[in-house]
Order: sequence, then structure tokens, then C-alpha cells
Amino acid sequence: MRTERSGWSRFLPSVRSRQETDNGSKDLWKRSGNFETGKSCGQEGLRAERTGIRAGQEDYGRYRLSGREWLLYLAEGAMFCAATAYVFYRSFTAFLLFLPVSFLYPLAKKKELALQRQEELRRQFKEAVLILSSSLGAGYSVENAFAGSLRELEELYGREGMITKEFSYIAHQLRMNRTVETLLAEFADRSGLEEIKNFSDIFAVSKRSRGELVSVVNHTVHVISDRLQVREEILTMTAEKQFEQKIMNLVPYCIVIYIEFSSPGFFRQMYGTAAGRVVMTGCLLIYCASCFLSFKILDIEL
Repeated sequence: MRTERSGWSRFLPSVRSRQETDNGSKDLWKRSGNFETGKSCGQEGLRAERTGIRAGQEDYGRYRLSGREWLLYLAEGAMFCAATAYVFYRSFTAFLLFLPVSFLYPLAKKKELALQRQEELRRQFKEAVLILSSSLGAGYSVENAFAGSLRELEELYGREGMITKEFSYIAHQLRMNRTVETLLAEFADRSGLEEIKNFSDIFAVSKRSRGELVSVVNHTVHVISDRLQVREEILTMTAEKQFEQKIMNLVPYCIVIYIEFSSPGFFRQMYGTAAGRVVMTGCLLIYCASCFLSFKILDIEL
């Protein structure tokens, strides 16, 4: 019994010391704030990694329509074909002939949405480089400047903002020991924007030449900001004309439909005779040419 007690008594201090060590390590872990936030930190890191992967694979020059968007724009194209067949021919056969044209509308809308997304990315990039320039001017390193800018961008555009996801991806990849020049070059290629391409080139040259990075970046930021401000002013001035152009494109349809309902049978000769169909075909061709010309006039290269 004494031998057992002595062995047990020798075993108890080791157990107690191990428990005290574990408790002490837990207390230290709690005091450091990692015990309760370890899980959340892991979730944040996983979320940042997933966000970075999505951002790193995003091609802003292309827009992918969802299935719902395809159906919506196909329906809009079919409605336009039906209105054209009714106004110019009053024929169901003409509607069936025009119906394949409705498949071109989602493709045109796809290009328009891609341009709108690039324009939004251009505006967000303007704010991002201003914040980045301020962080570099405050004495932060490049890595810390991107990380610090990310917090302010989340407040401006949220976690799902395009520029927020891009800066999150860059900050994450910098922690993986990738160079900022490579990351900015990849971002510039995927964005398809000249402003981001110029910033990436100047940033890379300045960093390789070990020049005054802060002053060069500040000067580049001011040049890009001035250029984007001029671009926004031009777009604001042309927005009114673009709205007027869309209204004028709908005026012929509205006039024909109004006359048809106010004076039934007024266009009977146009729809019931061969000569009338030839005249309406000529009117349709003139209308298409005028629409194309109006789009080309307002399509300003900036």
C-alpha cells in the first residue's frame, strides 16, 4: 500500500503540473485575444482567400449573363421584333422572320454591361489610388499601404465592391511573397483600362529604379484623377443627348400606334398592297440607318 501511495503521490504532481501548464497557456491565449477570435480569424482568412481567388480570376472586359438575364433580354428582343413587325408590316410572318434578330440583343446588352462595369471600376480605382497615395505619404510600406487602404475601401464600397476585392487579393498575395509589380500588372491586364495600365507601369518602373516612390505615385495619382474628372464631365454632358436619342428612336413607333388607334384603317393601303409594303420596307431601312448613325455620333472615344 505504501508503494502504491508513493507511486500515486509521485504521479499526482505531474498531473497537477500539466493541468497548471495547460491552464496557464489557456489564460495566456485568452489574454492575447486569440482564444476567442482564433476561429473568426480563420474564417476571415478563408473568406479573404476565396475573395482573392474570385478577384484574381475576374476579367472585366467580359460580362457573363446569368440564365435569368438571358431570358429577360431575349424577351425584350422578342417584344421589339413584335413591335417592329406590327408597326411596319402588321404581319405575323414578318414577326417570325424578325425573331432570330432577338438573339442579337443579349449579345449587345452583354457588351453594354461590360462597359458599364469597367466604368464603375474606373471610378472606384480613382478613389482607391487616392487612399493608397495617402497611406504611402504617411510613411507606410507598400504592403501596409494596401492593407490600410483595404479597410477604408470596405467602408466606401463594402466587401463585395470590385476594387475592394482586388485590393484584398493584392494584400493577400503580398503576404504570399508575390511582388506588387506582378500583381498590379495582372490587375491591369484583366481590367482592360488604360488608367490602371499606366499606373501599373509607372509604379513598377519607380520601384525597380528605387526612385522617389511616394512623389512619383502622388504625381501619377493627380494626373489620373484629373483625367478621370474630365472624362466624367464629358459623360455627364453626353448623358442628356443619349437619353434624347433613345426617346427619338421610339417616336416613330408611338406615332404609328397613335394614328392606328385614333384613325383605324389609315394605313390600310400600306399593309394591304405590294406598293405599300415596299414603302414600309424603305421606311424600315431608313429608320435602321438613322438609329445606327445616332449611335455612332454619340459613341465618343475617351
